[in-house]
Amino acid sequence: MNKRRLPAEWEPQDAVLLVWPHEKTDWAYCLADAQQNFAEIETAIRRFQQVIIVRSDQIDLPSNDTWSRDFGPITVEENGQPLLLDFTFNGWGNKFEAGLDNTLTRKLHALGAFGETPIKTIDFVLEGGSIESDGEGTLLTTAECLLNPNRNPAYSKSEIEAKLTEEFGLKKILWLNHGYLAGDDTDAHIDTLARLCPNKTIVYVSCSDPADEHFDALKKMEAELRQFQEYRLLPLPWPLPHYDEAGERLPATYANYLVINGAVLVPTYADPADETALKIIGQAFPDREIIGIDCRTLIRQHGSLHCVTMQIPKGVLT
Repeated sequence: MNKRRLPAEWEPQDAVLLVWPHEKTDWAYCLADAQQNFAEIETAIRRFQQVIIVRSDQIDLPSNDTWSRDFGPITVEENGQPLLLDFTFNGWGNKFEAGLDNTLTRKLHALGAFGETPIKTIDFVLEGGSIESDGEGTLLTTAECLLNPNRNPAYSKSEIEAKLTEEFGLKKILWLNHGYLAGDDTDAHIDTLARLCPNKTIVYVSCSDPADEHFDALKKMEAELRQFQEYRLLPLPWPLPHYDEAGERLPATYANYLVINGAVLVPTYADPADETALKIIGQAFPDREIIGIDCRTLIRQHGSLHCVTMQIPKGVLT
């Protein structure tokens, strides 16, 4: 019997995968700003570990977009050895064209980007941003995303649980039925709302403004989190609303941070709450440097820092 384990993001890493913005992506209208934002993320990561960069303009690896969290490889351990899982990516429920992105992990693997680590392609729609692991067999996720009929309509909830348990070696799945972000295209990815942290801790977005459209849903999510009694809960502050040129609200969230070796990169939004968010995430990761990166450009395309990155755990490249 193969023994699987889904590592936590805070475990040692070899690298982070970035897929660079180019003129054939939706970043075209603000390409210089987007590339500058990606460069800031790359520079911060390189202080601590390698970065694998996919440049469509330099190699023949075309992509639809840049959200490597959702189409990049999800690495598990199988009998102690790394294995890349290549799930189906369908553009968050067929909202966007994603055929190129769906093949990118396999193409990168064929080029040797992930060393000698084997790959398994799985006929099941799943995005990396929709799951959180503690490395010990617990998965945190949202019903709004994983049970959405735009992903795996032939599967019941129990069948989805069985599939996740099989592929990730799970002992327990924690479901959240509430919580959303305006301007989010992902159907409530968990990495925009609540994150598992070391030492039985969960950080989560909270809204203290009863007039805000998110208030009720996030209060209900908070109540659900409180039912997970073994966890210490750390509420993140709520940034001021950000809007695009058409007046649509953008999904600014501090939960969309990236944990790397020795640091946590936290999205900031030139907001009064930025400093508080950095401090709270520092409480969850007291042994790491907390680095804020202005992600006001990233949210213009309805994602943030974690969404454009995928960690490659230690052992994959060596």
